[in-house]
Amino acid sequence: MFDNLQDKLEKSFKLLKGEGRITEINVAETVKEIRRALLDADVNYKIAKEFTNKVKEKALGQDVLKSVKPGQMLTKIVHDELVELMGGSKVDINIKENPSIILIAGLQGSGKTTFTGKLANFLKNKKGRHPLLVAGDVYRPAAIDQLKVLGEQVGVPVFTEEGNKNPVELAKKGIEQAKKDGKDVVIIDTAGRLAVDEEMMKEIKAIKDAVNPHEILFVVDSMTGQDAVNTAKEFNDRLDFDGVVLTKLDGDTRGGAALSIRSVVNKPIKFVGIGEKLDALDIFYPERMADRILGMGDIVSLVEKAQEQYDEAEARKLQKKIAKNQFDFNDFLSQIQQIKKMGNLKDLAAMIPGVGKALKNVDIDDDAFKGIEAIIRSMTPAERENPAIINGSRRKRIAQGSGTTIQEVNRLLKQFDETRKMMKMLSGGGKNMKKMMRNMPRR
Repeated sequence: MFDNLQDKLEKSFKLLKGEGRITEINVAETVKEIRRALLDADVNYKIAKEFTNKVKEKALGQDVLKSVKPGQMLTKIVHDELVELMGGSKVDINIKENPSIILIAGLQGSGKTTFTGKLANFLKNKKGRHPLLVAGDVYRPAAIDQLKVLGEQVGVPVFTEEGNKNPVELAKKGIEQAKKDGKDVVIIDTAGRLAVDEEMMKEIKAIKDAVNPHEILFVVDSMTGQDAVNTAKEFNDRLDFDGVVLTKLDGDTRGGAALSIRSVVNKPIKFVGIGEKLDALDIFYPERMADRILGMGDIVSLVEKAQEQYDEAEARKLQKKIAKNQFDFNDFLSQIQQIKKMGNLKDLAAMIPGVGKALKNVDIDDDAFKGIEAIIRSMTPAERENPAIINGSRRKRIAQGSGTTIQEVNRLLKQFDETRKMMKMLSGGGKNMKKMMRNMPRR
């Protein structure tokens, strides 16, 4: 995501490298390259021009401190303008009413139904809500089946009526059912089409008028670039929706939709879909997105993802085991499972400043831990709890059982032993740290 744009922006900032100060001449050349980078990312020309004009105006009006290089100053200005372009700050979904009614709109193939399931999962697990899904796409049987499967996976009921082909009636009945069942959020999935057409617009407008939703979210495939922006405008003219959802941001997208859509429809981006898993849904933070576009990482999101998997009681137990040097392979396996739950490994690494760029052309497989897990799972319970008993014959058996080599088993055991020693040393606080410093070799 945004790799190409990131590279081109970085090249444009390098035009100021070695320059002692910002001048009209060197800024003009840099700004021209920034505009070209935005256009290549499929950003609307008018928006790209307005954006670079603002950047130029601010750059020429800045008094550059001696401690700050012109390239750094321009990077800061571009960052701030990107944040502003994408909305300035995050905007929450409106779920204050009981029940809150959320209407989902968009074209066929935009990821609407999948997003409906993801949103239900998000509201249930992160907001403590009790959603009901309404299968309002009556024209595509697969959509109803898909929603039922998604509902089952996230543990959220789905309202549908066999043979009922009236989406307005279904939406109204779904809301009544939610009230009876004590559900506090109703999410209505609607039919999409292959292109914007009058019939579809009339139908979704009729649903809106009938149920008076508290929130209308427009779902758009970010990989369609400027087409996504144009479609959003047409929908907004008819529906006056409350927010945008950008799906497939993990795909090969140039990012134009994310950068243009806010300016065109004057509505905030509220969520971004970043993968196929049902928890692969993020709240949209303009500042964090600007950080990632400029290769600054996104540590805040990384910490939040870690906290979602963090179990305080387990952490305390683990700390005690480390202090007593009892950290074993069962604990190690448990930590691997938690890291895997956080998401795609390369995406996680890209959130660390500087790491994303370094790993740009490196393929990090999601199965990177597969060999380690296989080795640990081939150990007996006694071997996992007490790795010291793993002798030569046991190593041979573990290698055969895990489909690895004895060398790989030896390497893991050595790394585990070194890690355990370091963890023990660090857990001892100042006393052990002083001891470790004393034992370090001197020059």
